[in-house]
Amino acid sequence: MATTTRRVLKGTEREETAARAAGLYLQGCTIQSVADQIGRSYGSTRELLLEAKVRLRPRGGMTGRYGSAARR
Repeated sequence: MATTTRRVLKGTEREETAARAAGLYLQGCTIQSVADQIGRSYGSTRELLLEAKVRLRPRGGMTGRYGSAARR
C-alpha cells in the first residue's frame, strides 16, 4: 500500500480550506466526500470542520431533523 505525504496546512491556506470544507459539508456532502474533494484525509477533514465550528451530523447520514431541510 502506497502512502502519500501531504503538506501541513497553515495560516490563511488552512482557514480557506476549512471554509471550503465547511461549505461542502453544510450542502450535505459526507466527511469522506469532502475529504476527497479537498484532497485531504478523513481525519484531517474532520479536524478542519471542527475548527470551522461546524456541528457534525450524527452517524447514519441525513435522517430525521438533519435530512428534512435537504429533502425540501
